[in-house]
Amino acid sequence: MLGDDDRRAIRALMDLAFPDDFDDDDFDHALGGIHAIVRSAGTVVGHASVVQRSVLIDDRPLRCGYVEAVAVHADWGRRGLGGALMASMESVIIGAYDLGALGASEQGRGLYRRRGWRDWAGELGVLTPDGYRPTPEDVGSVMVWGGDDLDISRRLACDWRAGDVW
Repeated sequence: MLGDDDRRAIRALMDLAFPDDFDDDDFDHALGGIHAIVRSAGTVVGHASVVQRSVLIDDRPLRCGYVEAVAVHADWGRRGLGGALMASMESVIIGAYDLGALGASEQGRGLYRRRGWRDWAGELGVLTPDGYRPTPEDVGSVMVWGGDDLDISRRLACDWRAGDVW
């Protein structure tokens, strides 16, 4: 469980890493799961979390480890911390989930691809309180990991949540 100091430090790191693209909903999405935190002299310089989500591939339900809030402080970039954070998250995914997924930022895509994450090629959508709704705006940003037998050309739908659904 994260203490108040860790929560504040992680939020500050996210605000630095994503100055115009990280809101309260995004932060809420990152909480409640398993966290990997890198510190230097007590300061949080890297973070990633994995939270449980339900997804459907066509009509097949799967337990998904969804990676959230991956960031490394700019002063600590290009030292392997992003890879170490992702290795930690992938270890959690292997142990507890059918597959991993994330919504990739442009700056993170290269790291994820190098680690074997694949772009979802099929239709994307969300299961809303009113039923299924396609999310074409998310095509090109959702990536998956593991589940090598998955047909990534199928329809992938995530569970409903506030803010960005993917």
